[in-house]
Amino acid sequence: MSDTLYDVVILGSGPGGLQAAIHASRKKARTLMLGRIDNSSLYWAHVENYCCQIKISGEEILKRGRDQAESFGSEFRDEDVLAIEPDGKLFSLKLESGDTVRAKTIILATGSSRNKLGVPGEKELLGKGVSYCVDCDAGFYRDEVVAVAGCRSAAAGGAVALTHFASEVHLYCEELDVNEGLRRQLDETGVKVHEGRTIKEIQGENAVASVLLDDGSTQDVSGVFIELGAKGVLELTAMLGVRLDENMKYIEADKKQCTNVPGVFAAGDICGPPLQMAKAVGEGCVAGIEAATYAKKLELDE
Repeated sequence: MSDTLYDVVILGSGPGGLQAAIHASRKKARTLMLGRIDNSSLYWAHVENYCCQIKISGEEILKRGRDQAESFGSEFRDEDVLAIEPDGKLFSLKLESGDTVRAKTIILATGSSRNKLGVPGEKELLGKGVSYCVDCDAGFYRDEVVAVAGCRSAAAGGAVALTHFASEVHLYCEELDVNEGLRRQLDETGVKVHEGRTIKEIQGENAVASVLLDDGSTQDVSGVFIELGAKGVLELTAMLGVRLDENMKYIEADKKQCTNVPGVFAAGDICGPPLQMAKAVGEGCVAGIEAATYAKKLELDE
């Protein structure tokens, strides 16, 4: 199991994270970027309003940015983070492969979107059995049967975590898209994986009672955890104690992109509107420089 120490670890694969990687690497900080570029909302976009670029695809921007960051020494791993824990002055990050890495600083650049299933009952039963945060709500489902919806690392990792609380965990996904390490954890912990099955309705009156599946069958459950994509702002901040705004949606960061937790920085959409690439890139620049500077000073103090 890897336990490599990095000066800067960046969570998120969009323009803010890439710009942070470029600047951190140029300051000779050992930098690791985690995540897949096709997770970024920019990947599928066509850009016409970014300075000095006319009609360029988001995919091309992200691929160029990754090449550029790599040319300055940034390392990349196309996997997500499942857990973050303080480790003295450092941070320990558990990856979906099962590896862990340590970091002197972390830059949160994961975007802000909360993906929804868009099925009947989801909105009506939010907070009454429907949750978007396993780390926040798992403890409420001790000895209960629960369902998890999603195909990527957040869903699989969440399902594994729920086995420590729930009596039975069902994972519903069209096609499971995780690496072998996480797939093995699903098998070892007894998660019931229903690949090719999706949730079409969340049923219940005052609380979740069951889910209706695409084949017409139902499964009785007390909770439904919707975990689409990678770990979001709620989960990551719950692990670290990072302060959110009054609406519990965006991270609070100062002009140096510092959060309230020493060594933790944030950039891009995760810091709030306007949700524009230009803003994300600017904040990524600042976060990369400040994180690298912080890491170097921490190194001198050790």
